[in-house]
Amino acid sequence: MTSQKASSTKRRNIWQIFLEETQKISFWKRTALILSAIVILTQVFDVSITPKVALSTNSLIKQSGKVPQAPAQSDTVETGAIDTALLTKAVLPEEGVILPIVWGDLGKRMTTDGVIDEQKFRALFEGGLNNVEEQMLSGNNTQPIVLNGQNSRYLLDLLWAFGLANKNDILENGEMTDEQYGGAGNFASTGGWSLSKGVGFDHYSQHAYVTLSPEQQALVDKVSRGIFRPCCGNSTHFPDCNHGMAMLGLLELMAKNNVSEQEMYNIALKVNSFWFPQTYIDLATYFKEQGHDWDQVDAKTVLGTEYSSAQGYQQTRQQIRSLPKPQQGGGGCGA
Repeated sequence: MTSQKASSTKRRNIWQIFLEETQKISFWKRTALILSAIVILTQVFDVSITPKVALSTNSLIKQSGKVPQAPAQSDTVETGAIDTALLTKAVLPEEGVILPIVWGDLGKRMTTDGVIDEQKFRALFEGGLNNVEEQMLSGNNTQPIVLNGQNSRYLLDLLWAFGLANKNDILENGEMTDEQYGGAGNFASTGGWSLSKGVGFDHYSQHAYVTLSPEQQALVDKVSRGIFRPCCGNSTHFPDCNHGMAMLGLLELMAKNNVSEQEMYNIALKVNSFWFPQTYIDLATYFKEQGHDWDQVDAKTVLGTEYSSAQGYQQTRQQIRSLPKPQQGGGGCGA
């Protein structure tokens, strides 16, 4: 016992001497010596030091009853693993897209009313019209209408004429008539329609080719606000260019045929893809890099301002790690 007390007294004396000596030197040297002593003690004796941060985490666990989880890993796809040719076929299928509309004799009626000058219109298509296109322009078409890479421009112009001329509340009371723009006749979709007899704007919302019920009109109003186009920053509800006016006409025809809201978005995305092939191949590449196949992406989401407006598309495009080769197709915002 005497020996143990002597040993203990000796250790206390050594530690006291050590502390007294450290008081005689500068603060930083003293700090370094103390830290060195702590390191030696932890190596010689079984001592562990637990940071106070761990106590804070334990406190959060107790309060919430849940253990914090690590962030989920992004299910991305390597650039080299993307089959560009296969992706292009998904965006622009060779079989095209069947439009769920009834066209009938709308082309003939618009030609009779002067909305379409037949001679001017035919001059745009030097190779002539096929049987279906001929019936849509001058006859009574009862066949299903398929939009594809070959006729996308033809149907764009035909739907543009219809969207411009068909009487609709969106044209008469929407953004097009806002006084800040100086009148509805100053846009590419109105003043730019040069394929009519006389002034194209004279036919603006003047012909009741298709009359919608209040429910159908409400659906067109709703869906048109959610469909954007990458040539500008406006929705179909503000159809200031040919693509917007053509899409508005298509929505009216689909509503008349009692197409559902979701199907409207699905068809609109496929149609937009043929009108703007490079844009939507780029977007499909972007989603594929995020781990999503094109047919799994919600059409309404893609058509929204975040991806399909000019600004949204450009911002998304900057995030694509490998841009596909440019595609031919689509058209400008004029006749």
